[in-house]
Amino acid sequence: MRLTPKPATPQPLAPAEIERLQGLLDAVPPPLEPLDVSVLDGFLCAVLLQPAAPPQAQWLRFVTDSEGRELPRGYDAAPLHALVLRRHAELDDAIARRRWFDPWVFELDADASPSQAVYAWVAGFALGVEHFPALMRLDEAALLEPLALLYRHLDADDLEDADDLLEHIETLEPPATLAEAVEELVRATLLIADLSRPVQVPARAAQPPRPAAPRRR
Repeated sequence: MRLTPKPATPQPLAPAEIERLQGLLDAVPPPLEPLDVSVLDGFLCAVLLQPAAPPQAQWLRFVTDSEGRELPRGYDAAPLHALVLRRHAELDDAIARRRWFDPWVFELDADASPSQAVYAWVAGFALGVEHFPALMRLDEAALLEPLALLYRHLDADDLEDADDLLEHIETLEPPATLAEAVEELVRATLLIADLSRPVQVPARAAQPPRPAAPRRR
């Protein structure tokens, strides 16, 4: 019997490749406004948490411009897209397996708070939800805790008509360290995945009927 090999785990981008990706994003011609790698990472998580996966062409356009404007003729986005799709595959695998992933969050200066350090990632997540709002139509009560863990790093003025969310955020203790804040990004992502991408438990194989016991005469 021939066994089908298990699909390989997507190869994470090395630090040098993340730097190259940032360089390619910086080189996107104006007036387009590309995401930076930290914003991109949060954006990709929001895309991957959608109840129905958006077509690739729909979300890729927001990588090179936050408003989704078309790329100019003659600009070759293939090298940039290749790196983005690798990160997308890596995150997709981690979310599907409910495994830890390392968000692309970078330390700022010594005076920066944990919230300031993760702000760009959360802003990218919020951008993804803005462009693909199907996620927000899920169970509002169940989304409250994970969204509070994420959106508490944003300015309260940016959370319009979100009284319940703001009220819940006020009950949370701020993260003491950057490591704690990053851990909560992952935790919130996987909590949302339980709602929007529930793990499919394989059905138990049907048991063949037992033969009837012979009847006594």
